[in-house]
Amino acid sequence: QVQLVESGGGLVQSGGSLRLSCAASGRTFSRYTMAWFRQAPGKEREFVAAISRSGGGTYYADSVKGRFTISRDNAKNTVYLQMNSLKPEDTAVYYCAASSDITLRVGITGYDYWGQGTQVTVSS
Repeated sequence: QVQLVESGGGLVQSGGSLRLSCAASGRTFSRYTMAWFRQAPGKEREFVAAISRSGGGTYYADSVKGRFTISRDNAKNTVYLQMNSLKPEDTAVYYCAASSDITLRVGITGYDYWGQGTQVTVSS
């Protein structure tokens, strides 16, 4: 069982930056592939980025590639999402997710545990 708690969301102007954090409970954090998803009002939840258990492998949605960076600190049981050059279309609730599968999956069904989400709002 893994519990995930996101933080770091807020209101930022277009072109600005935010760093999201997701703290995980338990001693087996390093056994999970981690990912970030987001959900805008009236839209389905979509994949943003994923990172392998060791942190050596990452994968990004095309919409955020080059602007967002996912990273993790297994000693701190935390995964991060650094978001730069933010755009109004990045506005959404951002969710952290954990998967016991080694594969970097992009579908929501590939993840076993979810956080409660943190709101990110980008003003134009």
